[in-house]
Amino acid sequence: MFINKKHFITAILGALVTISIIALVLSLVKIEDVTLPPAVKYGMVFDAGSSHTSLFVYEWDSDKENDTGVVSQTLSCDVQGQGISSYANDPSKAGDSLRECLDKALKVVPAAKQRDVPVYLGATAGMRLLREQNSSAADQVLAEVAKTMQEYPVAFKGAQILTGEEEGAYGWITINYLLDSFTKYSPKAHTWVRPEAANILGALDLGGASTQISFMPEGSALNWTEASKFTLYGYNYDIYTHSYLCYGQNEMLKRLAKELIVESSSSMRVDHPCYPKDYNETVSLSSFRTSPCTNWSSPLLTLGDGTVTLEGRGDASGCLAAIKKLFNFSACGHSQDCTFDGVYQPLVTGQFIAFSAFYYNFKFLNLTEGQSLATVKETIERFCTRSWEDLSSSYPEENPERLPKYCTNANYILTLLLDAYKFNEISWNNIIFRKKAGSADIGWTLGYMLNLTNMIPAEAPARVKGHVPSLWAAAVAFIILTLALGLAALLLLLWV
Repeated sequence: MFINKKHFITAILGALVTISIIALVLSLVKIEDVTLPPAVKYGMVFDAGSSHTSLFVYEWDSDKENDTGVVSQTLSCDVQGQGISSYANDPSKAGDSLRECLDKALKVVPAAKQRDVPVYLGATAGMRLLREQNSSAADQVLAEVAKTMQEYPVAFKGAQILTGEEEGAYGWITINYLLDSFTKYSPKAHTWVRPEAANILGALDLGGASTQISFMPEGSALNWTEASKFTLYGYNYDIYTHSYLCYGQNEMLKRLAKELIVESSSSMRVDHPCYPKDYNETVSLSSFRTSPCTNWSSPLLTLGDGTVTLEGRGDASGCLAAIKKLFNFSACGHSQDCTFDGVYQPLVTGQFIAFSAFYYNFKFLNLTEGQSLATVKETIERFCTRSWEDLSSSYPEENPERLPKYCTNANYILTLLLDAYKFNEISWNNIIFRKKAGSADIGWTLGYMLNLTNMIPAEAPARVKGHVPSLWAAAVAFIILTLALGLAALLLLLWV
């Protein structure tokens, strides 16, 4: 059978060209999406409290759920020394005190990301008091802090003094975020969802110069004068929050000492019912003039820099009675929606997390959630009647300046929670004392960062088109083979 060579070669060439085109089309059409992992972002927040400063480093994925970053704690660092308000007479030291923690923080953030890391400093009650007493000194301390942080390769966003309500509200956000009250990962749905019955928790914070209570009351918010509004994970929250300046633990101790001295009719030796028996503390009268919480008119202030010796009596009931005098409960009458000084507060409802000094004092006394209120009171009373010799020998490793004050602190906590906030024998069991939730510290800083991440644009995940490796290799092989055979066929055709 005769075959025309020219027609045969032309047919082969056409077939090869067709296969080449098909292979090329497949290589371009048969693709799959490849999603790059979201970029990790970092943020730093300084908690400049009245007695000390801490730095927290957080990180989160830029691909956020409902515009709130899923933030985790990477580092915490305690700044050496006192709070920045203590540097009012030497502001430059306030900035220098932060350097050690800043250096540690930069070691956990990749160098390529450092200049994009937002850094904030929030000052709380200690600086609020300094601003009341000497606003120019407060401004100078913040200026020195800013000057120091601007020397570092980070995106410093400013140093500010938080209001008490901001401090309380951000602490509330932290607690509910860490304990999955806002959102929770669903393995079945492979996404973050809101719990079906969201258990929104209240927050109780006791610092050195102020104390805060924040929670979601039942009923309408129309009568609230202390309300904060937040949108988190696509949902709106209205919470009651109030801060009491001068009712922090350290300022309370000063106020109590001054009340006892004033009642003693200028005696230089004063009984202190809350201090252990046989324990003495000498205080300078001028120390009461350093804080607006104790710098009120009194003949004692005319005594210059004289001293008074506080002598412990170990009187549990007398201690409780003396502490209650620090509160103006009469301004509320018999109203159940009033704390003291005529401050309105809705009835407490739901569970609460008590942290900071609430936690540290009760932990020392081995008081935990689940214990009845009667047991708590008995434990505190027994502790208050112990002598200084007994306590100092039983707790040799405890700070000798802190040890004699646990009785005062514990009775103050009872008064604040029961008489002021109106917890009772039943609702007492709804208070949980905690320092951490998971690996993160409970405090206002994480809530602050969570709120600030709403201002950082939620970047869409970077998407690229990628070829399937096996298909791409096959397509390339087909094309090369087709071109080679096509060239050979063309040369053969020309020869024929």
